[in-house]
Amino acid sequence: MLWLSLCAVCCGAVTTEAEEDLQVLRTREGEPSPSEMMPAYLIALAEEALDRRAETFESLKTMDDWTAYQEKMRAFFVEQLGGFPERTPLNPRVIDRQTRDGYRFEKVIYESLPRFHVTAVLYLPLSDPPYPGVLVPCGHSSNGKGAAAYQRACTLLARNGFAVLCYDPVDQGERYQLLNDDGTPKFGGTFGHTMIGVGSMLVGRNTASYRVWDGIRSIDYLAGRDEVDPERIGCTGNSGGGTLTSYLMALDPRIRCAAPSCYLTSFRALINTIGPQDSEQDIYGQIAFGMDHADYVLMRAPRPTLICAATRDFFDITGTWGAFRQAKRCYTQLGYSERVDLVEANETHGFSTLLRQGMVRWMRRWLLGVDDAVVDDPEFPVLTDEEIQCTPEGQVMLLEGARTVYDLNVELETELAGRRRDFWQNRPADKALAKVRETTGIRPLADLPEAECESVGRLERDGYTIEKLVLRTEPGIALPALLFQPQNAQTGDAYLYVDGDGKYAAAAPGGPVENLAATGAPVLAVDLRGIGETEHPMESGERAEAFGTAWKDTLLAYLIGKSYLAMRAEDVLVCARWLAARETGATPNRVHLIAVGEAGPPALHAAALEPDLFATVRLERSLVSWSEVVRTPITRNQLVNAVHGVLRVYDLPDLASTLPPDKLTIVDPLDAAGGPAGGMS
Repeated sequence: MLWLSLCAVCCGAVTTEAEEDLQVLRTREGEPSPSEMMPAYLIALAEEALDRRAETFESLKTMDDWTAYQEKMRAFFVEQLGGFPERTPLNPRVIDRQTRDGYRFEKVIYESLPRFHVTAVLYLPLSDPPYPGVLVPCGHSSNGKGAAAYQRACTLLARNGFAVLCYDPVDQGERYQLLNDDGTPKFGGTFGHTMIGVGSMLVGRNTASYRVWDGIRSIDYLAGRDEVDPERIGCTGNSGGGTLTSYLMALDPRIRCAAPSCYLTSFRALINTIGPQDSEQDIYGQIAFGMDHADYVLMRAPRPTLICAATRDFFDITGTWGAFRQAKRCYTQLGYSERVDLVEANETHGFSTLLRQGMVRWMRRWLLGVDDAVVDDPEFPVLTDEEIQCTPEGQVMLLEGARTVYDLNVELETELAGRRRDFWQNRPADKALAKVRETTGIRPLADLPEAECESVGRLERDGYTIEKLVLRTEPGIALPALLFQPQNAQTGDAYLYVDGDGKYAAAAPGGPVENLAATGAPVLAVDLRGIGETEHPMESGERAEAFGTAWKDTLLAYLIGKSYLAMRAEDVLVCARWLAARETGATPNRVHLIAVGEAGPPALHAAALEPDLFATVRLERSLVSWSEVVRTPITRNQLVNAVHGVLRVYDLPDLASTLPPDKLTIVDPLDAAGGPAGGMS
């Protein structure tokens, strides 16, 4: 429903420049504070989607219902990962073999993709084969497979008759993707996974795409070993390894028995506690689609699954029990209630002794046909990082010809660039822009609600007034704005000014907004959502510098199938329409759009999709291209403007090319690292 445009004149006192306060928004009773506006808005959308999923779950009654649901979820999951590549030779190499107390092990290297090396340790029993095999993806330990908790889990499994393959994730252990000149990692773990995710999103992949494929190819290696029975494969992992276990057990039917640890909860619990985590744990649009944590279990029903949980985990235990309850109902309806269970240890986050032993007992029950307590779990010594090292110098990137995840994304982007070129050369502009709209989800201007405007104060400066406005562009969104109105305003032209650093600096005396007002035209300086007064500063330091202070909000939007770019582009459109119609007769104001910094890409989209709304467009210090982001391993603040799969269709220069040269001006464009970019001006 369209909201009526309303601008109520405030009757409050007029302040002077000496005592001016440019803040617009105030916390109202019953509403979130301005800095909490975006998380409240996004959580409300997520809750609505989760309510719809709950209704769908309640409707599943028959075997056909469950089968159709599983197929639908798996197809969606694979699509959001970007599909899977073809299997290429693993080229496995056994680097070393050793024997320890009650088990033996081999250090191995194989390639999940050509020259994309995986380092792993294969633990083997001392008894005669064949053995059931268990894959163990690691959690977020800096030393990967060398972490004591994973070594103890793997050793206990081997001492109980299992062949166990534990491999390093990217940006951990021996698989750090970016190294300093001395061979040490630049960064890794969750930070590295999210940095990988920025470029991956743009090409329609996810950090999880590469991690899942590593896991699938690791099962290929494990199941292909002569000592291993390929019909008896299990999977277990803790924390980030619990995430990968959940993904793999849902997607790879070879995993007969699974035991994810310290991960499964519910999105309802997650978003109301710790919020979204690093990139691999966030699948594009999964909340909007209706894929919750419980669905990783439901997708594999009725194959045996044990949920391992810690009472005092930061992954909320109430959500874990909710996921288990849903799984139990599903398995019961399918006639296999005994095949899903939960073990809870009164511990904090981690693969603790009780969870480790519960996992091994579960594997013994379903893969060995033995169901008794696990007692052979002494505090045996673990191997040092050097003893478990597979590569000569401790890092795969020091191997000749090794490729990074960033290289793989660039390889795909190069292929997509050719497709984009063909697409834009062989489509009329209107058809191409329709695909842009479909990709981003930016609604046509006619479908956007009218801005509801409220005046909340006024200031006087020499030669003009500043009116404080609140522009409500949709339910839950209030944009603070300052309207600079010259005393002798010329009619016909107006400026819309949006700055990625917020309106305050530009609105200061002598600043760019005042200079525009000096031309005699009104200027509306607006904080787009999540900028300026509505910024949600959750974090500071290196992570905020790399991904933005509110990176968790950005990832929550990603989970519900929205992007900040699209939402902000719609803000630009609604504000521009309001400005065009303000105090005019039959002829609307000619709106000149100026966008600075991270507000540039949304503004470009608004102008390209609704060109008739803008007389001119000026982009200052704006990103030059998304291709540049993919080709730059270490980016700065590019997550907020990332759109999933966008480079399958277009890049920013493609949009710019749809605007006449006399309409669009690009000044001081930036590269993906925040520095000056060449080639455009």
